[in-house]
Amino acid sequence: QAQVEESGGGTVQAGGSLRLSCAASGRTSGRTFSDYSWFRQAPGKEREFVSAIREGGAVTYYSDSVKGRFTISRDGAKNTVYLSMNSLKPEDTAVYYCAARPTSYTIQFSDERSYAYWGQGTQVTVST
Repeated sequence: QAQVEESGGGTVQAGGSLRLSCAASGRTSGRTFSDYSWFRQAPGKEREFVSAIREGGAVTYYSDSVKGRFTISRDGAKNTVYLSMNSLKPEDTAVYYCAARPTSYTIQFSDERSYAYWGQGTQVTVST
């Protein structure tokens, strides 16, 4: 059974940094896990796209709200994707979810329906 699991959340002061990890396990070869994305959901708000990375790591995408502050990367040997978050703001407070899907060149990374594998989420809290 393929699955992904997030870790690395916590509480940090505004301006601080955190690094989230998303580890894939199970049948991770082939096309099962090619595109990875991070989404987040703040209290009382809908889940939103944060960042994505394609197999190989050469293609990355960021939402406007995190561009320049967050960096997504992957370690293929470890089947792990990372989200390095710098200059954190209170508005970054949310539950962060990792999602994985086979590579798609036609479906936008932000389309949640295209992801078959989701982690349970990890809480990130940024205090003032």
